[in-house]
Amino acid sequence: MDVNDLLTEGYGRLPDLVAGALDGLGPEQLRQAPADGANPVGWLVWHLTRIQDHHVTDVMGKEQLWVGGDWARRCGLRPDPDDTGYGHGPEQIAAVRPDDGGVLLDYHRAVVDRSLAYLRGLGPADLDRVVDDNWDPPVTLGVRLVSVLDDDLQHVGQAAYVRGLIRR
Repeated sequence: MDVNDLLTEGYGRLPDLVAGALDGLGPEQLRQAPADGANPVGWLVWHLTRIQDHHVTDVMGKEQLWVGGDWARRCGLRPDPDDTGYGHGPEQIAAVRPDDGGVLLDYHRAVVDRSLAYLRGLGPADLDRVVDDNWDPPVTLGVRLVSVLDDDLQHVGQAAYVRGLIRR
């Protein structure tokens, strides 16, 4: 298996995991935190999708789907390209108000589809390109793509766990 196959396999698993975490939840359940200070399913899915949209489109040199589409309005937010959920406090978490789970899943699938198309076109040398020299050592494209996948998998696991705590 080459690295493109490995990355596309990993990213390609995310939509089914996201769909499982969202399955059957209504708008109120998407915003229901299991405890004070905990993140609700809707915010977790929104955040993991925003991170992928933000980071992958950055290395692609493209506009985020969040900015160019209707996703922000359908989540009760502005299309701020820098708002990924990082550092959100309780008020900002509560402001993420998706119309329903379908909007989150559709946005997520659109982001993953775009990421997969990009991944399929990469060669081994592309993964060595430095995409962020604010770190020591500098971050390569390969490291950034693995980091995004790792972050997404952690958050979708959290969303699935929180989903299990919600009384339906």
